[in-house]
Amino acid sequence: MSDKWLSQSGSAGNAVYAKLKEQIVTLELPPGTTLSEKEMSLTFQVSRTPVRESFVRLAQEGLVVVLPQRGTRVSLIDPELVEEARFMREQLERAVIRLACERFPEEVLGALTDNLSRQEDSIRRHDNHAMFALDEEFHRILFAGSRKLGTWDVIQQMNAHLNRTRVLWLTTDPHWENLYEQHQAMVQAIASGDADRADGLMREHLRLSVSNLPVLQERYPGYFKQG
Repeated sequence: MSDKWLSQSGSAGNAVYAKLKEQIVTLELPPGTTLSEKEMSLTFQVSRTPVRESFVRLAQEGLVVVLPQRGTRVSLIDPELVEEARFMREQLERAVIRLACERFPEEVLGALTDNLSRQEDSIRRHDNHAMFALDEEFHRILFAGSRKLGTWDVIQQMNAHLNRTRVLWLTTDPHWENLYEQHQAMVQAIASGDADRADGLMREHLRLSVSNLPVLQERYPGYFKQG
């Protein structure tokens, strides 16, 4: 990790935390991976203190488990937390997309259209990491255009387990067209002010994110918390 990168990301602790969280959510560090303070400090070229601080923050979000005398490991995906995050997102995002249908800035609608274009490109390239990032950006734009970014930030505090299942699904299922088509239909509903259609689309869209959970649990049993 370069000094320039650290300065751009804020403090060393924030930089290490952000990078580790990204690696965990994108499954670059799969569930169950053992994390070493010493190894991480060498990897990121920082002292152990920011690494330790990062582990504490990630533990508070349920992304790592700190075991006394046994070290730290990436947490297994908890299906109950996946469902709880989906429940919260459904309630809040259905409300937000209804607000967007009432009033949504033209330039922000343009940002959604640009996002859709880049989604098409990621589908052509079959870039699952880009598709996940664009999916997240799409939903964040909805909150930004509705002046509810504080609510989006609250969602992110509970979203990590759900996000890992979304990344796993994108990695497993090569057919992303349905995801894109749902996003496209939402933009059309916002543009026409059709709140009921937008609401129904968002409900279906977010339930899709957990509908394949049993398949993922069967295919990747070592990634999920059991019982």
